[in-house]
Amino acid sequence: MTESTTFNFIDSARRTVKLEQEAVGLLSTHLDDNFTRACQMIIQCRGRVVVTGMGKSGHVGNKMAATLASTGTPAFFVHPGEASHGDMGMITPGDVVIALSNSGETSEVTSLLPLLKRQGTQLISMTGNKESTLAKAADSHLYAGVDQEACPLDLAPTSSTTCALVMGDALAIALLEAKGFTAEDFAFSHPGGSLGRRLLLKVENIMHSGDQIPVVSPDTSLPEALLVATSKGLGLTTVADADGKLAGIFTDGDLRRAIDQGVDIRNASIKDVMTAGCKTTSPGMLAAEALKVMEDGKINALVVQDEGRTVGVINMHDMLRAGVI
Repeated sequence: MTESTTFNFIDSARRTVKLEQEAVGLLSTHLDDNFTRACQMIIQCRGRVVVTGMGKSGHVGNKMAATLASTGTPAFFVHPGEASHGDMGMITPGDVVIALSNSGETSEVTSLLPLLKRQGTQLISMTGNKESTLAKAADSHLYAGVDQEACPLDLAPTSSTTCALVMGDALAIALLEAKGFTAEDFAFSHPGGSLGRRLLLKVENIMHSGDQIPVVSPDTSLPEALLVATSKGLGLTTVADADGKLAGIFTDGDLRRAIDQGVDIRNASIKDVMTAGCKTTSPGMLAAEALKVMEDGKINALVVQDEGRTVGVINMHDMLRAGVI
């Protein structure tokens, strides 16, 4: 056997997971007034949050900026090396800078400190060394230090980057909750994906309306009602009384139940086999909410009502076509 086939990869992986779990578990003990101050600085920020970091800290910083931006805190990442060669112009006095460095002594990051101080930009640092240059220069310092990296050589950033990542998430979520950020707000940051469709689409955007709505009176014969339902292609028809108020709905399921019960479908009226008091929705309801009503009720369609008037019909096929499912 070769060395690679005798090595216990699972034991190695479990050791890494254990060490990183322990490091993250201790992270909550490091939260103090500095965390509160950092959140307040960001909430009161007149500009944007600028995240910077070198190497692995830079990768974490990129993710942190993206998470902040998608949860209601405008943010972007600036590479510290590029900042020293022109990109410093992207940072304004009204911004808040979050600088990441495990050692707190990364030269590309510390070289920006005089410039940030000179223009009065507030600074939040995230390091693993409370006595570092970066930590002492910051208006608020978030300590994300670890006792040991998961790397057996204690060299490759592993546990430390995981803790920095979690601290960044804690910051973003604390700000999200403080601002009352909603699911709909989140969808506006993600309009192109399936999540955006689920959170932004309303029933009125995908329902069938106007002449597309199948409707019959309670006294309509079952064969006639079936023709109406078939002509509209929705697998159902609404039933409205003389005043135009919704009396019920007749679906393919109602037809199957009528046949099972031995109803004379040639001579029956729709009022004899329809479902009265059917479930409805409103035009302004989110399509995802309407879908849940269907799923909870184990039904395939909903009548859309607005101030007591039937204004549309929506079914599972509409949800599927719109990408809500």
